[in-house]
Amino acid sequence: MAAPEESEWEAWMVETLSLYDDLHVFELQEATRVLEWIHKTGVCVAGYGSGRRNEILQLALPQKLSAKQKQVRDFCPDRDFRVDGGGFSHRPVYQLKHVPGTSLLVTSGPPDTSLQVWTLGAGDSDSVRLQSSWPLTGPAGSGWSRLSVTGPPSPRVLHGSTVTDLSLLDLHTRTELTTAAPTGLDAGESVSGLALLDSCTFLLCTESGRLGIGDTRQCPALTSPPSPAAGAGHWTMALEPGGTAVARLSSSGQLVLTDRRDLSTALARAQMDITQTPDNTDHLCLTWAPHLRHHLAVSGFDGSVRVYNAARWSESPVRAEPVIVHRGHGLGTGSEQPLVTAHTWVPGHQRALLSAATDGSLHLWGWAGGRGA
Repeated sequence: MAAPEESEWEAWMVETLSLYDDLHVFELQEATRVLEWIHKTGVCVAGYGSGRRNEILQLALPQKLSAKQKQVRDFCPDRDFRVDGGGFSHRPVYQLKHVPGTSLLVTSGPPDTSLQVWTLGAGDSDSVRLQSSWPLTGPAGSGWSRLSVTGPPSPRVLHGSTVTDLSLLDLHTRTELTTAAPTGLDAGESVSGLALLDSCTFLLCTESGRLGIGDTRQCPALTSPPSPAAGAGHWTMALEPGGTAVARLSSSGQLVLTDRRDLSTALARAQMDITQTPDNTDHLCLTWAPHLRHHLAVSGFDGSVRVYNAARWSESPVRAEPVIVHRGHGLGTGSEQPLVTAHTWVPGHQRALLSAATDGSLHLWGWAGGRGA
C-alpha cells in the first residue's frame, strides 16, 4: 500500500475526530473484492488475481472490536484480524457466498461460469477445502456467474451470467432446477444481480437495469413486467433486508427505489454527485443497512464509500446528499488512486461498515450518529 502524502493523511485524521466513533485500518497481503460474513465476528476475503493461486481466508475480528464493552478508537495501521482458516483457489474469486446454517462457501469468477463449492474448516482443521466444482451453465466466453444462496432446510445456489443460463442448484441433492425460457427480458442479456427470496423464488437485475421476478415452480419461471426506464449505464441492485424495497444503482450515479411486489412503479429516484463513471463496473457495490432504516451504502466509483438516507427521496428525481463519505481508501499516492472494491455492513452495528480497496487496504469504520460529512 503506497503511503499517502503526510499532510493529506493528517488532515483526514483530524477530520475523523468529529466524524467517526470507530476507525481501524488494516492491510491484506492481496486485495479482495469479496467481503462475506460467516458469523457476527468472522468474515471471508479472497484474492482475484489472474494466472496465480488466490488465497481464501477466514478472518476473525479483533477482540477489542467484538467485545461488548465500549469500543476504543484506533487510528494506527493494525494487523489484529486473526486468520482462523484458509485455502487456495486456482481461479480468481469474483464472488463468494456463505450458505447460511452450513459450513459451505460457493465461489465464482472468470474465465467461465462454473462454480466452486468449499467447506470451511471445523474442529482441529483450519483449512478451507474445495469440495466440488460445478460445470459451466453458459457458453464459454459468456462471463462469470453471479450468485445468491439460501440455507437449510433446502440450501440452494442461484447462479448464471445471462438470463438464459440461470440455474438453481440444490446442494443436498446436487440437482439443477433450470429457470426455463424468460418472458419480457432479452434472453441473452447479462445479469448483474441476483437475490433468492426463498428456496424457489428470486429477483434479478440485468446490466441494463431491467428487473425480473422468478419462481422455479412455474413455467415460464421468469417474468419481467414493464418497468420505469432505468436510464443509460451499467446497473446493479440490492434487496432491503427483511423488507420489500429494491434499490438499483447505475454507473452514472442514478439510484432508483422500487417495491418488489410492483416492479412497474418507481417509488423514488436520486442522482449522486459524481465526477466520472467507473472504468470497472464490476466493482459497483450497493447495500442496504440491516439495522438503520432507509440507509444505503454505495462504492465502486473511486476510493470512497458513500452512505445515503433515502427516507425523503421522492418519485421526482432529487439530488442524493450523503450522510457521510468515507474517504480513507482514496488517500494513496501515485498516478493510480485506490478504488474501493467492496463494502459490507458490520453485523449487529447500526453505523459500522467494513470496506476494501485495490491496494489491499481494509477499513472497519463507524460514524458518529447525528453527524454528517
